[in-house]
Amino acid sequence: MYRPPSVLGAFDGCTIFLEKSNVEGCKMANTKRRVFYSFHYKPDAVRASQVRQIGAIEGNKSATDNEWEKITGGSDAATKDKAIKKWIADQMEGRTCTVILVGQNTANRKWINHEIIKSWNDGMGVVGIYIHGLKNFEGDMSTKGANPFDYITYGVIKKKLSSTVKCYNPAGSNSKDRYAWIVQHLANAIEEAIKIRKEN
Repeated sequence: MYRPPSVLGAFDGCTIFLEKSNVEGCKMANTKRRVFYSFHYKPDAVRASQVRQIGAIEGNKSATDNEWEKITGGSDAATKDKAIKKWIADQMEGRTCTVILVGQNTANRKWINHEIIKSWNDGMGVVGIYIHGLKNFEGDMSTKGANPFDYITYGVIKKKLSSTVKCYNPAGSNSKDRYAWIVQHLANAIEEAIKIRKEN
């Protein structure tokens, strides 16, 4: 889903068809999972796009600039926030997992945090995949950022979500190798995340 550069956090959802399990021995069925992608738009849109196009993906209809202006066109911050929250809720409807595509400055952003918390509270699986090691249009890679789940706590004892939710740093010495790791493991990581949420 296209998001203009002014957005603090950008989001998308699409359908991924699961393949053979590779992550942590997680068993999977050959069914399709509808997932919600969350990422920091301006610096990571190109890297995120590479991940979103993996496998047989059924993407949402892209929002135009005019449509996004309508969503965020409130006269004050509270009105805009309410509209963005509604848009996120609508996009998450019917999805089973949120995939945080983690770049250099993804962690602890307002709308990224909101999406993580809402996903977890709604019973969705949540998983992170570092994408700093993928190239952008200029052929540049980025620096590994913080784990976004370190900034979220849950339960009575305020346990860090990072102690439960996985955030994978793809193996490889270059962009091609890291992309190949994501291709091999993404669907399985999603299934594993759903299983983790059901057990917690």
